Amino acid sequence: MPQQYDVASLGNAIVDIIASVDDRFLLTHRIAKGTMTLIDEFRAKELLRALADNQQTMSSLHQVAGGSAANTMAGLASLGGNGLFLGKVSDDRLGKVFGDSMAAAGVTFHNGSSKTGASTASSMIAVTPDGQRSMNTFLGACREMVPDDVDEEQVAAARLLYIEGYLWDEESAKQASRKAIAAVKGAGGRIALSLSDPFCVGRFREEFLHLLDKDVSVLFANEEEAKALFQVQDFDGVIAGAKKWGGIAALTRSAKGCVIVEEGMVHEIPAAPVSQVIDTTGAGDQYAAGFLYGLTHGKGLADCGRLGALAAAEVISHYGARPETSLKDLAAKAGLI
Repeated sequence: MPQQYDVASLGNAIVDIIASVDDRFLLTHRIAKGTMTLIDEFRAKELLRALADNQQTMSSLHQVAGGSAANTMAGLASLGGNGLFLGKVSDDRLGKVFGDSMAAAGVTFHNGSSKTGASTASSMIAVTPDGQRSMNTFLGACREMVPDDVDEEQVAAARLLYIEGYLWDEESAKQASRKAIAAVKGAGGRIALSLSDPFCVGRFREEFLHLLDKDVSVLFANEEEAKALFQVQDFDGVIAGAKKWGGIAALTRSAKGCVIVEEGMVHEIPAAPVSQVIDTTGAGDQYAAGFLYGLTHGKGLADCGRLGALAAAEVISHYGARPETSLKDLAAKAGLI
C-alpha cells in the first residue's frame, strides 16, 4: 500500500474559543483564573454567550481547531508534512469550524462514520491582560469515538501513527486506538504515544507500559510524565528507564531543552532561543510535530530534537497552541531542512 501520509493521529477534537476579558468578567461568570475546568454542555453554552456578548459580536471571538494531537498535525503541516487526523465532532456549527480549521492548516480530517448525540467539544479560553489563560472545557462529542470511526485502509497509508494518552479515558476510544494500531503495524508502520499528563499516566500506567512493550516504538513525555511512567524520583532514573525500554524516547524539560534516548544513545538538545515567552500552551504538541516531521523525513534523532525545539519555541512566543509563522521557513533558515 502506498504511504499517503507521513503521520496519522488519533485524538480529542476540540474547538478553542479564545477571547480577551478582564478580571471582572472572570468574577462575574465564576471562572477560576489560570486553571482548566471541565464543564457540562449547559455551562459551555452559557459561557459562549457571555464571551460573545463581551466581544460585542461573535466574529470577535478567535475560534480554531484544537486538541493535543490535532495541534501536532497542524505543526506537521506547517513544516510541509502530510498529516491525517482522526477525531470526533458533531454535525453542528463548531463541528464545521473544526473541519474548516483543519483544512486551512493543510491537514486531512476524518470524522468517522457513526453519529454522535453530543455537541462538538469546545474550550472557552478567557485571556486576561496579565496573560493568564482560564480554560473551561466541554468534552462533548470528542469522547464518543468508536472503532467504526477508524478507516483501517486510510490509517494504514501512514508511515507512523501518533496517539494521545487522553484517549485511554474512554473505553470506546481506547478500542478505536487499538484498531488503528493494528492497521498501521500490519502495514509496516511505527506507533508513537504521547503520555498527555502525569495524572493520565497515574490512571493507565500498566496499560501504557504494555503498549510500550508490544506496540509503541516512539514515546513523547515531559519530565514529570516520564517520572510517573518509570516510577522514579529524578531524571537520571528516567534515562535509565528509557534505556532499558529500548525504543525512541523524546523527553522534554521545558527551558532545559530535551533529551532523546534510544537504547544506549543519549542526545541532549538545548531549548531553541525565544525573545519572550508569552504562552506555553501547545509547546509539547509542537515539539512532537517537529520531531515527527524529522523522523518521517530521514533526519537523525538529534536533528529531530532540534526541529521539535524550534517548533516549540515558535508557539510559546505568542498566544495559541498552533504556529503563526511557517515552521518550514524557520527550519530552512536554521539549516534543518
